[in-house]
Amino acid sequence: MLLALSLRDFVLVDTLNLNFQHGFTVLTGETGAGKSITLDALGLLLGNKADYGQIRHGAAEAQLSALFDVADLPELRADLQAQGLLAADDTELSIRRVIDVKGKSRSFINNQAATLSQLKQIGEQLIDIHGQNEHQRLGSEAAQRELLDAFAAAAPEVAAVRQSWQAWQQAQQQWEAARNQADTLALERERLQWQFDELSALGLHTGEWEEISHSHDLLAHAAELMQAAEAVGEMVDGDDGLQSQIYRCQQWLQPLLKVAPQFADSLALLDSIEAELSEVSANMRTAVAHVEMDENLLAQQEERLQTLMSTARKYRIEPAELLAKQQEIEQALAELAAAADLDALAANTAKAEAAYHTAAAALSAKRSSAAQRLAAETATHMQELAMRGAQFHIQLSPAAPSVHGTEQVQYQVAANKGSPLRAMSKVASGGELARISLALQMVTSQYTAVPMLIFDEVDSGIGGAVAEVVGKALRALGQERQVLAITHLPQVAACGEQHWQVQKNSTENSTVSRISVLADAARVDEIARMLGGETITTTTREHAREMLALAAG
Repeated sequence: MLLALSLRDFVLVDTLNLNFQHGFTVLTGETGAGKSITLDALGLLLGNKADYGQIRHGAAEAQLSALFDVADLPELRADLQAQGLLAADDTELSIRRVIDVKGKSRSFINNQAATLSQLKQIGEQLIDIHGQNEHQRLGSEAAQRELLDAFAAAAPEVAAVRQSWQAWQQAQQQWEAARNQADTLALERERLQWQFDELSALGLHTGEWEEISHSHDLLAHAAELMQAAEAVGEMVDGDDGLQSQIYRCQQWLQPLLKVAPQFADSLALLDSIEAELSEVSANMRTAVAHVEMDENLLAQQEERLQTLMSTARKYRIEPAELLAKQQEIEQALAELAAAADLDALAANTAKAEAAYHTAAAALSAKRSSAAQRLAAETATHMQELAMRGAQFHIQLSPAAPSVHGTEQVQYQVAANKGSPLRAMSKVASGGELARISLALQMVTSQYTAVPMLIFDEVDSGIGGAVAEVVGKALRALGQERQVLAITHLPQVAACGEQHWQVQKNSTENSTVSRISVLADAARVDEIARMLGGETITTTTREHAREMLALAAG
């Protein structure tokens, strides 16, 4: 639930700190006083697009923050913990947003930088806002379908239909493209086949370029290698080579060890040098033994290298990349062959179509069951909202397959007993539409986990006894959820468990909106104002007290 909301320099508000309570809260005030400011602020905190025009005139930036209790939202807590936005033992969530005059906006979740998409994702699980034109939006088929699917908890089926529809359309497009581009595909396949045959004829194998290049270098420098190895071997191991000279040094120093013990270190070093020179000599002999002087082989390798380099230039790649190019062309040929196989594409299209209809049938079944329940429960609430004898029906009519399924969803209403069912969009009375919309919202809100519901003048177009019924319905809804209603009807306001009033104060230099918590006499005066206008009389006060007493009872 929402615990607190703080605003600074936002629209007409200089500073505002509100503490929210459980149950049903009403927000009232004169037209233009700024009742929608609270709603706009919450919308921004929940991811709506910011506008620098929302900064109070003369201020450098607007600051908004809200504090929520998420103890009863385990899924949201788990999601926040997975994102590193909430500690394991925390149950409070803070959202903060700052908007500057340059139009830049910064958002924070528990003091960590956040994106608008994160705010939206989290906000959808915290607050459900029903605007004053919600009943007008519900006249559209799309809104009616979305509401039915949400009530039916059909999100997995809706996603399956969307995905299978897209797969079907893609398969259909590939099949049609293959039929329309058969000649073009044949030419492309012929070109790629020629390239593949050319590269295949080379008999390429992995690492060939590196192997031949190394072998060619050895053959090309065979004479130099042999000459160098023999010369070094002679210098090390010849009659007067380094090893012979080391031996003579050892013979000179060995007999003098008793006289000059300091020669021991030098003798040890000479022994080490002798061992290393022996290893050098062995390496030179091995090198001479392995050097191959084969003019024919050298010529063959030069010809192979030239062929590979020439082919690589043709394809504008390095010689070492030729085998990868061959494999790439082979893959492209396989894809072209699949694209040109009209029978296979037709079969794939039929398979995708069948999968779509299977998914659509599952969605239709879920919608059909949910439509009956939603209609029955909505009709019950309509009776409670002073629409005795009214009927509510959800018609599911077969329709051409689409991304939304295979039926058209239409809400139908008979506002009076004996009247025929008509499309909800054709119900003439604005008050009736508002009550039907409220009945739908009361039903669907019971099946969601969103802890707070906000109603922005959804009671427009009604009055009198009907308004009192609406107020009591909202108060009853507040027993299960945190409910905030922005209203201009005293009958609804009287039903609030908490009452806030918005007032706009103007001076020579500025205009500021403030929200006050009303109680006792102040609340009586506000209800009286809503009943009789600016002039509050003893009669209107008595009427206001009576309304408050009846609502509390």
